[in-house]
Amino acid sequence: MRIIPIDSVDAPELADYTRLTDVALRRALEPAGGLYLAESTKVITRALQAGHTPRSVLLHERWLPDVEPLLGGHPDVPVYVGSEEQLQTLTGFHLHRGALAAMHRPPLPPLEDVLAGARRVVVLEDIVDHTNVGAAFRAVAGLGADAVLVSPRCADPLYRRSVRVSMGTVLQVPWTRIGEWRDAAPRLHEAGFRIAALALSDDAVALDELAANPPERLAVVMGTEGDGLSRTALAAADTVVTIPMAHGVDSLNVASAAAVALYALRVPGTATWSG
Repeated sequence: MRIIPIDSVDAPELADYTRLTDVALRRALEPAGGLYLAESTKVITRALQAGHTPRSVLLHERWLPDVEPLLGGHPDVPVYVGSEEQLQTLTGFHLHRGALAAMHRPPLPPLEDVLAGARRVVVLEDIVDHTNVGAAFRAVAGLGADAVLVSPRCADPLYRRSVRVSMGTVLQVPWTRIGEWRDAAPRLHEAGFRIAALALSDDAVALDELAANPPERLAVVMGTEGDGLSRTALAAADTVVTIPMAHGVDSLNVASAAAVALYALRVPGTATWSG
């Protein structure tokens, strides 16, 4: 790695790291630049293990011993070293998790590749909160589901907060974007999946009932907390499923609901991803 002391926070080569608190700017910059940001040595490690390529790294000098072994296979990657004040000026927050790396985004895999060999997948429809997206990925990883599919309007799983909340599992769990339901539902059915929409409905079956006799391949569709699933998602589903609740509570946070559903519907020992 090439260690480069930061002389000026206005240097153009540091543009990947500036104004990270501006969500609109990051949404515009990341897809156009083909980048995402990995925060902490743990997340950077998972990104490298997934085969992703770093463009540069930003850190305080005390974290060099932790990062140097990770970049052994990338000797030409610039590592920008600055004071705590410089790093906070650049990023807009206190960089206390070791390091921040600008990583090249890998191309999204085809849907058929993501579904190959999968038995349990989660579909996130139009979830705009990056924290919920990251937490849902963590539930998928921890409970051994095989993949995540995200709708066209769902928040970016590789946004910095999503990656951080997921503890880097968005870099391990296979995922891709799907099209609108008129296209996505037939493709899921052609791959042998039944579609279960998690929602409140008069004709919904209880999660326990579905878990007692689950289909071989199942896609569990999760929606936003406020509006829930769209009418097109509900129309595309083969069944609507609800988690029985108590004490007047009608629903759970989307990530909590995903965890409950995946635990009930788990296929022990059959996770197909690694990392």
